[in-house]
Amino acid sequence: MSRRRVRPEELELWQQVARTAQRIRPEEPPRERAAGPEPMIRNPRSAPALPRLEDFQVGQTAGRAAPPHDVLPGISERVAAAPIHMDKKAFQRLKRGKLVPEGKIDLHGMTLDQAHPALMGFILRSYAAGLRLVLVVTGKGKDRDTGGPIPVRHGVLRHNVPQWLRMAPLGPLVLQITEAHLKHGGGGAYYVYLRRQR
Repeated sequence: MSRRRVRPEELELWQQVARTAQRIRPEEPPRERAAGPEPMIRNPRSAPALPRLEDFQVGQTAGRAAPPHDVLPGISERVAAAPIHMDKKAFQRLKRGKLVPEGKIDLHGMTLDQAHPALMGFILRSYAAGLRLVLVVTGKGKDRDTGGPIPVRHGVLRHNVPQWLRMAPLGPLVLQITEAHLKHGGGGAYYVYLRRQR
């Protein structure tokens, strides 16, 4: 904003306004005006009282554990948390490793591009043959995280197989997916319980 000189008629008008103005608080003595713009002062009677802060010590909450940053549970927890769609007694026997798989596929060493069609073909053939329980071995996976800014999941096949089994065309054929018992591979394998043929 450019500054310009005040013209004499403007100064006369301002002095006329200043003579006719009345003070807001006549009981207070007039203050000496400092050079520069007048600071904004709130009315102390209208200002709300600030709440008193509680006593505290610096660092008193430092010993508390930080909340976990992993918002997505691990694959084992997600598979275990899935609802049970099969007979509960048969499911308990399955979890204890009492049921013997009728078929098995080993996806060790395959890439995602190789494993997906192999799994689809195996499940479709098993369903067509009337098999009920099959074992899908994925392995626990290698730790390929290089420490970059984007973390890499441990065991890519292990994470993708449950998703593939829930998607079409395999989803309608699969009744239950659960981690295998230790004698059948533990966390590196899945029991896939198929529906009966209609």
